[in-house]
Amino acid sequence: MDMDGIVNKAKDALKSNPDLIEKGGDMIDKVTGGKFADKVDQAQDAARKAVGADGEAPAAE
Repeated sequence: MDMDGIVNKAKDALKSNPDLIEKGGDMIDKVTGGKFADKVDQAQDAARKAVGADGEAPAAE
């Protein structure tokens, strides 16, 4: 499988189960003691937008 195929599979998995993005961010917050919570929130928002889990079309590559 090529890199595009892997990326597309990851996007599909996150789009169909967007709470994985939230759980991942929560784990990072737990490990870092919330020190980077604002950056983690920004990354979660970007991930949701990239896979189209925010109700909009996925961001163009």
